[in-house]
Formats: sequence, C-alpha cells, structure tokens
Amino acid sequence: MMRAGGEVHDYVVVGAGSAGSVVASRLTEDPDRSVLLIEAGGTDRSLYMAMPLAYRLLRTKGLFDWGYESAPEPFADNRVVAAPRGRVLGGCSSVNGLMYSRGHPGDYDQWAQMGASGWSFDDVLPYFRKSERNWRGETERHGGSGPLGVARADLSDPLTAALHATARRTGHRVVEDFEADGPDGFALPDLTIDRGRRASAAGAFLHPARRRPNLTIRTGAQAMRILFKGVRAVGIEYRRGGRVHTVRAAREVILCGGAFASPHLLMLSGIGPADELRRHGIAVQADLPGVGRNLQDHVVTPMMFAARRPFAFGRHLRADRIALAALTWLLTGRGPAATLPLTSIAYHRSRPDLERPDLENIFLPTGMTARLWFPGWRPPVPDMLTSINVVLRPSSRGFVALASADPFAPPRIQYNLLADAQDMERLKYIAAWTRDLMRAAPISDFVGEEVFPGPGITDDEALAAYARRTVATAHHPAGTCAIGPVVDPALRVHGVEGLRVADASVMPVLVGGHTNAVAIMIGEKAVDLLKAAG
Repeated sequence: MMRAGGEVHDYVVVGAGSAGSVVASRLTEDPDRSVLLIEAGGTDRSLYMAMPLAYRLLRTKGLFDWGYESAPEPFADNRVVAAPRGRVLGGCSSVNGLMYSRGHPGDYDQWAQMGASGWSFDDVLPYFRKSERNWRGETERHGGSGPLGVARADLSDPLTAALHATARRTGHRVVEDFEADGPDGFALPDLTIDRGRRASAAGAFLHPARRRPNLTIRTGAQAMRILFKGVRAVGIEYRRGGRVHTVRAAREVILCGGAFASPHLLMLSGIGPADELRRHGIAVQADLPGVGRNLQDHVVTPMMFAARRPFAFGRHLRADRIALAALTWLLTGRGPAATLPLTSIAYHRSRPDLERPDLENIFLPTGMTARLWFPGWRPPVPDMLTSINVVLRPSSRGFVALASADPFAPPRIQYNLLADAQDMERLKYIAAWTRDLMRAAPISDFVGEEVFPGPGITDDEALAAYARRTVATAHHPAGTCAIGPVVDPALRVHGVEGLRVADASVMPVLVGGHTNAVAIMIGEKAVDLLKAAG
C-alpha cells in the first residue's frame, strides 16, 4: 500500500466502536478483502477499561471520551446535558456499563413494519447469536461460540433476593433470562465480561484479527470528510499526527461513528439538509433532510433510598479492601472487581394495555456520591439503594446538526428532552411506582427513607420541576441516519453510491433496552450485506 493520496483498500471503515470493530474484523476473515479501520481515539490498553468495577470511574472522570454536551435543553430548565461517547478502540463498548441487552423482539418487528425489510426479530436473531459466547452455551436464543464473552451476573447479594421477593409479592415476573423469557419483569441482566475482564467489541473482534495482513487499524485518525467521484464515495480524508491524509476505497466506505459522528461526517461531506449545508458553505452532494434528525435516547432520572442495614458493596469500598480486590482481580480475574455492582433491572409498563414495557428501573446497591473510605482518613458515605428510572420509549425527538463547517468542531446536539408531555407523565408514573415498590416487604426491611428527590416531592408541579432539573439520558443515542429517511434496508446511503452506515444511528426507532449488543448485531448483519454486494 502507498502512503498519502495513493493508499487504497477495498473497504474503509470509519469508527472502531461496537459496530465498526465487528465490520472490520468480519470482512477481513476473507483474505481477499483488505480493510482500513480508522479511529480518532487511541488504544484500549487500560486497566480502567479492563476492570468491570472501574466503569463508574471511566464515566465520572470522562476518560477516553469525546466530551460532547447538548445545547441548552429548552424543556429541561435550559440545562446543558452530557452526551458521552467513547473515543477509543472499541468505542462505547470499552467504557459502557457492561450490560448485555437486546431490547424486545417486537422492537425489530416494528422496524420491519416501518419499511426496514430484513430487520425483523427473526431476521436479526441469527446475528445476535453469531456474535455471542454466552455462559449458558448454545441455545435457541443464545450463541455459545461467538467472539463476545457474556457472563452471568452475581446473584448472591441478599439485597437482590429481597428485591426479587418483593417483585413476586407485588405481582411482577421474576425471570431467569431477559433474552429468552422476554424483557418484562425483574432479573439481573447478563454482562459483557469474559473471564473477569470487560468484553469490549475491540477485545472480542479486533484484537484477535490484528495480525491479519489485510487489516490495517489506524488510531489517532479523525475523519474530516468523505471523498466523492461524481455520486460515488471513493475514500476518506482524515487527520493524523497533525497531517491530513487521504485513503481510497476500491469497494465501499462504511461509517460506524455512531449517532453523533456518522450524521456529522455525512453533513461535513455534503449529505444532509441542503439549506443547512449551504448556510455553512458546504457544497450539496445529496439533499437528505433526514440526516441528523430523529435523535432518540432513553430518558432517565435518579432516585435514592437510605439503607436500614449495611450493604455489602459499601463495605467493599473501604480503601484497603478495594486495593486487595484490585490485586485479586489482576492476578485471578475474580472477586468484587470482576463484576458490576448491580442489584436488579425491572422492565414494566406505564399502562396495562401496552404491548411492550416502556419503562425500566436500574437498581444499584450504592449511592450516586459513594466513594472510597478508610477509618481515620474519611468516613464512608451512608449506604443507599439507587434507582435509575428510565423511559424506554421516549416520544420526544431531537437532532444532530452542524455547529460549523470545521470538521474538528463538535456537532450541535439537541436532545429536546421532555419536549413531548408524554415523557414527563412517564417520569411521574415511574417515580410513584418506585416509591410503592420500596414501601413493600421484604425490600422495606432493607431500605427506608427516600433521600432523593425526597418525600416532599409529591404533587405534579414538584415532580415536574424535579424531572426538569435532573433529567439526563442513558447514553443510548440512536436514529439519526435511520433506515428509511437516510439509508435503505441494506444500509446504503440514499442518493450516492459506495457508502453505507452501520451503527446505532440506523435504528428507525430506539429499542426498549440497552444498545451495545444491538450495535454489534448491526455490524454483523452489515458484513453479510456487504458480502452480498460482491
């Protein structure tokens, strides 16, 4: 391969996240196909990423992140809301909360009904199974030999047993496996952990493929624009090490940057709403008004309840115990550092007539302000049970737009959180639902007073004010290059040739679950679509 403008590969993949890692790895299983994978971030060789327990540190410190924020949110007290995205090999799969979740089977059937032919649940299930190496082994719903390690969560915490017993007493299902039994009720989800270490898309797919001579991985390389010859995408211009480079794609360019970066790069390259492109002085390659529109993310607010008795996780946070746990994990891959502090997840409905759950509670055995402690140094923060209250099927829609024609300026992100009144009503409902659950036995033996937002926040006006000042997202952005308005069911961008998008941005509607496994599935299916094209 020649350097500078003479470098040519069959495929150029932009973004080494959950989908891009899969696309690059799977394409190069064929030795006759060459791939260049470019990633703006660096390598994923960090113990913080490898250790499951360190997830919260990654998030709170913004490590390996783009540092994006929304514009002031007009329906949420004009607050600026964090919009984190992984900037590293593996993308968000290297820094996320490690939960393996596919959403509801009906989500994919809805995609197909909306025109995404070939994307029904029966169509996509083989790709979920292909990617997965589940601890249960091969089953009708799970894969047993795929690259992605999926581990069982720790069920030993008495807090989990108490919460599940409460769920049964209050008429809710408690299931063994959300993916086989349906995401409806209470359970501990499976986790993307392999032998005690984070199972990221980079670790599962890219690293085993790195020695293939037909795969080139280039980190620290930020895409600037797509290159065209007529209507055909023929390459990428990118910056690396202070220099601008070009690379040619003999077959296709595949964007895997995610729901923010993929529409941003399309618009920088002249594909998007024509009027907006012209305002920024960008020549229009294809007038596609849907690019950047339809932004969806799960809406969240937190609640916290004081512990009536000490929780096991709080004891683990003593500094010397954490140090021992980290050493044990480093040597054996076991112990408290090898898993995630998680009590349970609940999927449920705001109305009994709904076909699929539209709400989720993520229960954690720790408060949002928990920290390391040690006698004589600083006291522990009181134990709390946290509920992250999630609207799974938000009605509000936002957008991603250009802030300028500068490819290194962040995009403008507008979630429009709570723009649709239905989302506010769902948050009010889930707050009342969570309070009722915490008052029921036997979980009421473990938790007592509501610490946040507090027992005084009860009437509609107070609950609405609380939602506006605390609402955020679950960091699951999707929909901004949706199948239909932007790409066809084969993920080809309308109006041009040789260009596809394969990441969470192609979802017509956000799934009722977490998005990492879904993005990996999209990458798996994209490879078959590319192979079918020859």
